[in-house]
Amino acid sequence: MTENTQPENPTRHLDSLSEALDSGTQHRVRNLLKNLTAAEIGDLLESLPPAKRRAVWEMTDPEIDGDVLVEVNDEVRASLIRDTAPEDLVAAVDDLHLDDLADIFDDLPDTVISEVLRSLDRQDRERLVHVLSYPEDSAGGLMDPDVLTIRPNVNLDVVLRYLRLRTDLPDLFDLLFVVDREGHYLGSLKVTDLLTGNPSCRVADLMETSLKPIPVDMHDSQVAMEFERRDLVSAPVTDAENVLLGRITVDDVVDVIREDAEHSVLTMAGLDEEDDMFAPVVQSAYRRWIWLGVNLVTALLAALVLYAFEPTLDQIVATAVLFPIVMSMGGIAGTQTLTLMVRGMAMGQVSAGNTPALLRKELLVGLLNGAVFSLVVAAIAIFWYGDIPLGLVMAAAILLNLLAGALAGALVPIVLRRMSIDPALAGGVVLTTVTDVIGIVAFIGLATFLLLGR
Repeated sequence: MTENTQPENPTRHLDSLSEALDSGTQHRVRNLLKNLTAAEIGDLLESLPPAKRRAVWEMTDPEIDGDVLVEVNDEVRASLIRDTAPEDLVAAVDDLHLDDLADIFDDLPDTVISEVLRSLDRQDRERLVHVLSYPEDSAGGLMDPDVLTIRPNVNLDVVLRYLRLRTDLPDLFDLLFVVDREGHYLGSLKVTDLLTGNPSCRVADLMETSLKPIPVDMHDSQVAMEFERRDLVSAPVTDAENVLLGRITVDDVVDVIREDAEHSVLTMAGLDEEDDMFAPVVQSAYRRWIWLGVNLVTALLAALVLYAFEPTLDQIVATAVLFPIVMSMGGIAGTQTLTLMVRGMAMGQVSAGNTPALLRKELLVGLLNGAVFSLVVAAIAIFWYGDIPLGLVMAAAILLNLLAGALAGALVPIVLRRMSIDPALAGGVVLTTVTDVIGIVAFIGLATFLLLGR
């Protein structure tokens, strides 16, 4: 019988843990936690209310406490740090890799930071300070400065003896980086080539120069795209003078991809991926006020436009029934285009060179969809009310609003990006306002001039 290798459902872990906590059986909780990784425990802590979170944190194996702190979001991490004694925090982060330590360094209390710095040797302190000097969302903030370097003029046998003398090797160890005496990056040597090559061969004879280094100031989302395009497991990071500074591994890139995906989803609703889902009610409500206020203003704008056509609504009741269809169709069409544009921007697929072609394509799509659905909706309106002019007004309004939605969906993210505003955050609100206002003006405006004049 074959063993089931399917990953377990995280929800099952959460249900089992909650049940064990409710029953008060600590040994069962500890047994459950013992079989989970630091990332899985981090997800569970983010999914638990504060009281249960504190209980689970106290029963987590101290040897992985530091790794768990790295995995949770900023707000949950802050709450766990508050609930942990300083000496326990020092012990928890003592064995972290320098890049992981840098990720949570600013969240630690000053007393803990002082103890941690004292526990590091001079070289590691300098490396940590170096990593902290780069923006968190850059290759420099993502890299691990602990790398293995070799010279091009040594034999493979010398490299193998050097590796055997080391007490440990880096995680995801697939490459050794070749540098000159000044530390300039020259190329890379695959571990597979090291193990299978003739021990008398020189490194220079087997090293590859095709692996281009990643600039230290490259944005982390661009780093993720480089890993995807080049199928990398690890990559060197260099400065402007091509000096090797560290390396980035695919596990860090996976975290970037996940965080970018969470950011895109949550910012469209005005939320932050670093917020605690179990934050106090007043605090959570306050964070949402700004976004709700912005939506209220845009809704009032649409309402004012609608108010200007109140006489039409009073005289032609059918317009009040039908105009939500116009607004909804334009909103959906615009959202489809907006989503494609925001994704294209995130993937680096939208530039000044291809923007005109994208606009033409989306306008043609809007025109085609508008032609099809305007006929469908016009037929429905005529069937309901037996009024052919009303159906023609409906058709014209649908066509205009789908064109407007396509145009706004393509232009809004471009304009917002030039204004240094995140299109994923503000694009939906602006788009909804545009399609609502144009939909109202197109439908009820046409009804006012064409139907009331009959």
